[in-house]
Amino acid sequence: MRALHYLIFLLVLGGCSTLIATHQLDERLGPPDPARYDKASPPVAPAPDYWTQVRPILDRRCVSCHACYDAPCQLKLTRYDGITRGANPEQIYVATRLMAANLTRLGFDAHSNLEWRDKGFHPVLNERSATPQANRDASVLYRILALKRQNPGPTEGALPKQKFDFSLDRTQSCTKVEGMDDFTAEHPEWGMPYGLPALSENDHDLLARWIEAGAPYTPRPAPPATVQARVVEWERLLNGNTFKDQLAARYIFEHWYIGHLYFDEQPDYRFELVRSRTAPGQPIDVIATRRPYDDPGVARVYYRLRPTEETAVAKTYMPLALDPARLARLRQWFFDAPIVVTALPGYDPKTATNPFRAFRELPVDARYRFMLDDAQFTLMGFMKGPVCRGQVALNVITDHFWVLFYAPESEVQNSTQGLLDATQPNLRMPAEDDSSTGIFAWRKYARAEKQYLQSKADYMARVGKIQPRVTDLWDGDGRNPTAGLTVFRHFDSASVIRGLAGERPQTVLLMGYPLFERMHYLLVGGFDVYGNGGHQLATRLYMDFLRMEGEENFLTMLPLKDRQKVLDFWYRGRPDRIREFADAATYYPGETGVRYRSTDTLGELYKAIAQRLRPVRERRLDLAVNGFNAEQMAQLRKLGTLTGKPASLMPEQSLLALKNGNGDIHVVSVLRNSAHSNVAELFREETRRLPAEDNLIALDGIVGAYPNTIFQLDADELPRFVRAVQTLASDDDVQRLTQRFAIRRTDARFWAVSDAIHAHWRQVAPREAAILDYSRLENR
Repeated sequence: MRALHYLIFLLVLGGCSTLIATHQLDERLGPPDPARYDKASPPVAPAPDYWTQVRPILDRRCVSCHACYDAPCQLKLTRYDGITRGANPEQIYVATRLMAANLTRLGFDAHSNLEWRDKGFHPVLNERSATPQANRDASVLYRILALKRQNPGPTEGALPKQKFDFSLDRTQSCTKVEGMDDFTAEHPEWGMPYGLPALSENDHDLLARWIEAGAPYTPRPAPPATVQARVVEWERLLNGNTFKDQLAARYIFEHWYIGHLYFDEQPDYRFELVRSRTAPGQPIDVIATRRPYDDPGVARVYYRLRPTEETAVAKTYMPLALDPARLARLRQWFFDAPIVVTALPGYDPKTATNPFRAFRELPVDARYRFMLDDAQFTLMGFMKGPVCRGQVALNVITDHFWVLFYAPESEVQNSTQGLLDATQPNLRMPAEDDSSTGIFAWRKYARAEKQYLQSKADYMARVGKIQPRVTDLWDGDGRNPTAGLTVFRHFDSASVIRGLAGERPQTVLLMGYPLFERMHYLLVGGFDVYGNGGHQLATRLYMDFLRMEGEENFLTMLPLKDRQKVLDFWYRGRPDRIREFADAATYYPGETGVRYRSTDTLGELYKAIAQRLRPVRERRLDLAVNGFNAEQMAQLRKLGTLTGKPASLMPEQSLLALKNGNGDIHVVSVLRNSAHSNVAELFREETRRLPAEDNLIALDGIVGAYPNTIFQLDADELPRFVRAVQTLASDDDVQRLTQRFAIRRTDARFWAVSDAIHAHWRQVAPREAAILDYSRLENR
C-alpha cells in the first residue's frame, strides 16, 4: 500500500511539473497556436533556404532514423508537413493490440496540424509567439539538437550500454517541450542524432538559424511542363469512362498505390497513385481508406498522380518508371484489348479482398503479365510494405531464397482460369475479417488452403497430366532481368534483388499467377499495419501456407522419389499444424519432365535454372564487370564461400567500403544467411537456429536498408580483412575485427563515410539509391 501511495505521489508530482512548465511557457511566450504552420508566414529573422540548405541536412543526418512507420515517436522528418505535425508516443508496431488502432498516415488521415493535435500529436517546433527566442525555447527540435551540441558523447569505442538502448522495441521518450528541462537533466547524452556523432558546426548552425527564424518553407515549384504533360497522358489513360477502363484502372491502382512513380524527363519529381473524388484537371481530393480497395464512398473514383515531396528512404523506396513502353504495354493488355466487362465489382469485403472475384472479367494472362512486367517491384512490396517490420513478421521466410515464375504461355499457367473458377471460394484472404480479427481466425484459412490444394490436385488430374520442365519457367522473354529474383532476410528486415545470387539457395519459390496475386493481397493490399494482433497473426500464419505452396511448386521439377527428402530437409522438426501441407506426393503425384544425369538432382536443377536465365542475368552479380581486379575478386569470393562458425559471428548485414588509390570508394554488401531447421514456427527462433550451416555472400553494391556494421578499408587491405573474418571464433575476435576495420557509432569519420556511401550509390544506381536506416547499427 505504501508503494502504491508513492507511485500515485510520483504521478501527481509529474503531472504538476508539466502543468507548471506549461503555465510558465504560456506566461512568457503566449499560448500555443496549433494552426501556426498551416498557413505561410514570413520568417522572423534571416533564414537558410529550406530546399537547398535545410532539406539536405535533414536527409543526410536525420531521415536515417526518422522515416516510415518505425520512426521514433512517429516523427517523420522526410517531408515538411511531417516536421510540423510533430510527434506521437503511440507506437504503430504493436502486435498485442486487441482492436485496430486509429490511422495516422501522413498525407492521408489529417490535413492540418490542428487535426493532428486532435489525433494525439504534439509539436516539435514552436507554436507560440513568433520570435527568435520563442522559436528556440519552445522547440523540442531545437533543444534536442542543442543538447547534442552540449554533450556530443565519446569519440571512440562502444557507447555505454547502460545509457543507450538500440533494441527494436525499446521504450521511446516522446518528450513535449514542457518536459524538456526534466529530459535534459535525466538524459543529457540523448541529444540528436541519438547514438551517433553530433552534426558539424556548420550543419548545426544552419538548422538552428532556420528554427529560430520560424522554420520557413516555400512550396516546391510545379513540375516542368514536360512532366505535367506526361501526368495528363497517364491520368487520361487511368480515367476512361467504360467499365473496362474503370476495372483495369482499379486493378492497376491496387498494385501500384505503394510505389514511387517517376518520368524519365525529370526523375527527381516523384508521384504516388491515389484515389480522388475529383477528376483530372481539378485539385486532388484524396480518398483515404484503410485499404486500397475499401469502399470509397463516392459513385465514381478517379485515379490521380499526386506529387510527393517525401525523401526516398531505402526501407520503403519502390521506384517505377512511367515510360512510353510501359504505357503501350498497359494499353495492349487492358485498355485496347477486346475485353468485355459487363459490370463493375462492388467494394464489399468478400468481393474486394478476393482479386479473383473482383477482377474475374479481366483476362488472367493480362493480369499475370502486368505483375511480371516488373516482378521485382511487385515482390518488393512484400518486403518494403508495412507488414515486414520486426522479427516475428519476417521469420516466415528463410534467409536466402530464389523466386521463379511460370512462363505466361506455359501449360501450368494456361490452366489457371479453370482452376480459379473451380476453387474460388477457397481463395479467401484474412483481410475479409477487417483489421480486428480473432486470434484463432487463421484456422479457417488453413482449412480453405487445404481445400484449395485438394481442388488444384483434382483439377490437374481432370485436365491431364502435366510434366513440369525447366522450359516452363519464365525467362523474362529474353529481356526482363526480373525473371529470377533473390530474397535475403536480415533478421528483422528483408530485401530483394534482380537475378539469382549464390549457387545453392536455402529454398526456392516457384510462383504462377494465383500464388503471386494472393501474396500481394495478403502482404500488401490487405495488410493493415494498424490492425490488431489477430489480424497480424492470421497474416503471418497464412503466409506459411503460401510459402510452402511456392516451394512445392518448385519441387515438382525434381524426380518424385527425391521431393520428400528435400522437403523434409527444409522442414526439419516441423510443427504438427503444417505436417499435412508438407507432403510432396500428395501435393503433386505426377513425375517431372526434366531428365537428370546425376544423383545430385537438386544441384543439377539449380544449374539448369541458372543456365535458362543466363541471358537476363544481372551484370552486378558478376564481380568481374564491376571494376574489381583479379585479386579483389578472389578475396570477395572467399567471403562468399565462408560457412559455419566464422559466418555465424558476422553481422546480418554489413557494408564494406573499399577505398581505392584516388580516395573514391566501392561498396560491397556482405550478408549473413542464417540457417534454421525450419521457418514454420512463430516463436522460439533461437531453438531452431543452425549456426554450423550459416554462410556469407558478398554482393557488389548496396543490398538491404538497415546495415548492422560499416567496414572501411583500403582495397589492398582486403586480404587481411578476409583472413580476419575467416578466423573468427569468438566474440573477442569480432571485437578485434570491429576495432580494426569498423566505423563505429562514435567514430569521428562516421558521417563522412556515410556521405561517401550514399554518393557512391547515387553514382552507380541513380534510380534506386535512397537513404539508409542506421537504427540497426550494432554498438560494440
